[in-house]
Amino acid sequence: MNRNGKKLLVIQAAALGYEFLSSRGATGMNGLKFKPVETVFPAVTCPVQASFRTAALPGSHGMVANGLFSREFMRPFFWEQSSSLVKGPRIWESFRAKGGKVAMLFWQQSLGEDVDCLISPAPIHKHHGGMIQSCYSKPVDLYEKLCRTVGSSFDLMHYWGPSASAKSSDWVAAAAAALMKDAAHSPDLCLAYLPALDYDLQRFGPDSLEATSALGKLQEELGLLLAVASDCNYDVLVFGDYALGAADKGVIFPNRVLKGAGLFLPRPVKGKLYADLHESKAFAVVDHEVAHVYVKPGSWLDRTAEILGAMKGVAKVLDRKGQEAAGIGNPNSGELVLVAAPGYWFAYPWWDDGKDAPDYAGHVDIHNKPGYDPCELFWGGWPPFSVSQDCSRIKGTHGRAGADRMSAWASTFQLESEPATLIELAGAIKKRLG
Repeated sequence: MNRNGKKLLVIQAAALGYEFLSSRGATGMNGLKFKPVETVFPAVTCPVQASFRTAALPGSHGMVANGLFSREFMRPFFWEQSSSLVKGPRIWESFRAKGGKVAMLFWQQSLGEDVDCLISPAPIHKHHGGMIQSCYSKPVDLYEKLCRTVGSSFDLMHYWGPSASAKSSDWVAAAAAALMKDAAHSPDLCLAYLPALDYDLQRFGPDSLEATSALGKLQEELGLLLAVASDCNYDVLVFGDYALGAADKGVIFPNRVLKGAGLFLPRPVKGKLYADLHESKAFAVVDHEVAHVYVKPGSWLDRTAEILGAMKGVAKVLDRKGQEAAGIGNPNSGELVLVAAPGYWFAYPWWDDGKDAPDYAGHVDIHNKPGYDPCELFWGGWPPFSVSQDCSRIKGTHGRAGADRMSAWASTFQLESEPATLIELAGAIKKRLG
């Protein structure tokens, strides 16, 4: 609690960009006064959330993307949830040491975190197909208790994939409200993640009618949480992790170019082309408008940089020195990091003909694909229940940071100083917690 005895609810709203709100006259929505703040680079979910909870840049905490590539295992690991992946002290460490109770709802890399209450999606994949939907819970009975209070269990199908919708965000908001009301578990600091905006801004673009409708859903969720927070003696901070830009210029396929140059090597298996990362000299692990390019030791680096830098839509090729300047200088980063020009984004496919696509290309498979695949937000049509492989359907993207991609933030309380960056905002919350 702060000096006036109030608890704190921190709401991280996906894709809440300042220009997006301003263009709709919504900088004053829900009675809050939203202001711009510069997010971290790369402006994607995991790096931003890790930066907020450590008040440090990705180069320090190590979450340089939504996925990390292991040079030991020679494979990418996307959307892994262990809190040990995020290095460094948390902004609530001293607060919790003094007895403050902390809760995290649906933040990435939260499993094993030193908090009192925790809810995170954790489905069980059955050996012979199918999935048991469940959430990881701390205490172990907290999820079931919240399900009874909310009136339903959390549906993972609404959280990601072609059926992803604001229904996932509705559940998280209802669960956070229930937790604040729960005398036994009510935290002093509650961090909740609302993904409501993200899906349709990627599907249809930030200027679409669907994006405006998604904003309306977020307003409803904020309305619920603000009302409950007021009743339960909570101050509230709302902030966005990144701002989306229109994906209206084209798609960049770095692995196709590397394959053509003989640097990326596919492995044919029963008529399909799978990535052979053990033998490849260079390959790109893509993440929206950013791609980490991993290059084997030898004389491949300059050639790889030259080839990829010449691609249409590539705005920057960051070497180690450039990565340090951008705040992502870390061993987890690729030898090169590509940044797309506005309107472009990176896709992972290395094949040119759809018949060569690996089996996982047509499925929601966030862990095996060597890169983020927004096409999973669409059904593919045929075969039934497959996801789209048509990259032209994506209309919104993110990852760039700077003055043209400011996030938005607002609070029901006064900060000692006006933050210009997300790191400063996190530092101000750390100071408030004491």
